[in-house]
Amino acid sequence: MNDADATLDELVGRLERAAEQLRSGDLSADAAATVVEDCASLASQASAELERRTREAEREPLPGQDTLL
Repeated sequence: MNDADATLDELVGRLERAAEQLRSGDLSADAAATVVEDCASLASQASAELERRTREAEREPLPGQDTLL
């Protein structure tokens, strides 16, 4: 696993833990609002990482393709 995979896995793990907290019903309204804001930030980071990977993959030729010089 490379650093980018680890970063994405960590973000997903944090989102999953936040979802568990919200589902538990043990949070006050203020705490739940904070967790929801954190989720939005984490989701934004994950989205940016996936977009970065997509752009990177689009620049790389597919196996068997020759690059144009």
